[in-house]
Amino acid sequence: MGADSRTQTAIPPVDFHSSWPLVMNKRSFIKLFSGMLAGPAVSPLLALLPDSKLKNWAGNVEYGTENLYTVNSLEQARDFVRKQSRLKVLGTRHCFNKIADSTNQFLSLKPADELVAINSEARTATVDGSMTYGHLCPLLHEKGFALHNLASLPHISIAGSCSTGTHGSGDKNRNLATAVSALEMITASGDLIQLSRQKDGDKFSGAVVGLGALGVITKVTLDIQPAYTMKQYVYLDMPLDQVKEHFDAISSSAYSVSLFTDWRNKNVNEVWIKSRVEEGRAFAPSSEFLGAKAATRNFHPIAALAAENCTEQMGVPGPWYERLPHFRMGFTPSAGKELQSEYFVPRRHAVEAILAVERLHGQVSPQLLITEIRTIAADDLWMSPCYKQPSVTIHFTWKQDWPAIRKLLPIIEKELLPFKPRPHWGKLFTIPPAELKSAYEKLPEFIELSKTYDPSGKFRNPFLNTNIFGDRA
Repeated sequence: MGADSRTQTAIPPVDFHSSWPLVMNKRSFIKLFSGMLAGPAVSPLLALLPDSKLKNWAGNVEYGTENLYTVNSLEQARDFVRKQSRLKVLGTRHCFNKIADSTNQFLSLKPADELVAINSEARTATVDGSMTYGHLCPLLHEKGFALHNLASLPHISIAGSCSTGTHGSGDKNRNLATAVSALEMITASGDLIQLSRQKDGDKFSGAVVGLGALGVITKVTLDIQPAYTMKQYVYLDMPLDQVKEHFDAISSSAYSVSLFTDWRNKNVNEVWIKSRVEEGRAFAPSSEFLGAKAATRNFHPIAALAAENCTEQMGVPGPWYERLPHFRMGFTPSAGKELQSEYFVPRRHAVEAILAVERLHGQVSPQLLITEIRTIAADDLWMSPCYKQPSVTIHFTWKQDWPAIRKLLPIIEKELLPFKPRPHWGKLFTIPPAELKSAYEKLPEFIELSKTYDPSGKFRNPFLNTNIFGDRA
């Protein structure tokens, strides 16, 4: 969740592919000009200020190279991949660790703002992998269609989100990658392949949450459904005892439910309830919900911050894509001055895991902006944190103090260890590789699959070698 949303006036969506400054030093100018002479189809985009470096969205990761190339066509992308010994794809840069880092080359696909195709009969939409959910959703809605779920902010790319197992929430809602029914990918050799749920079975299940280790995802086909209307309600100050006694009732009360807490005073600060407007299924609002009081105005997950950046609440009906996320596409979801961690534990251990973290409140709260607790249904994608297990996630949005957080994470992970936590692949964690590997029964098959498409490890980096491939890289 992007939590530090202090900007209170609407601004255009951030284009992460073209947001670098245009002031050059001599070295950068020569490098840029030489690249343009070498070939107009592939132009290098550099971090051009003398003291600037290419960084992630939050600014906590400084990437290992400034060599960033953007391509405008599929053939250019294939040619570039074919010629490189090592590379990674750089998308919307919303990962908080180095899963997408490179010390050699970055490839940037041209941002997409149009649908490729809709198959109304099959109920699928095919899109460029570089497209963000914020660009896709209004286009789908105009055609009368919707996705089953969205993450808390719509600014993230479809390919990157699915590749890391990013999710929304809801007892019956699986993560975003489960909507993928087919994908198109450039392999290490530059070949273009297609995989589908219908034709490729296990191979497809291994490739969807691919962690950027298999290839460059160029197109994604998503399952869609008829567009629907939603309402959102917020309740304040739910006693933690109610969560302890009635967690299942809370999480199943609507289509999607989020609990926000700072772990102070044995209290849940806010309960966000997102309800589909459907006959006989919609949430029935009241002035009180299990000890929490209905909000009388819109709220930010961090109550002290202005709510203008957030999606509409107070039971006002609106399109699905304007209620499922917490933050609006037309606003910056965060100033970036934050860190994020998230742990998935089996749903059956939800209350025990929540109480385990609560016992650490004295250490957690001083470093915290907010925690969000959500549920996600099980799936069959090999490297998904929800593989074969319904899950609850405990998400931490931290103040940007990595030395302090680095010391705190092992303490939290030790408390969660009895529940075999799986971290979000794109967020900060310190779980040892051996423990990670024991949590993923399909890891050996995933490694073999990666060798099929990338036998030389072209798409690997230190993060993947450490946490996935180990000495087998």
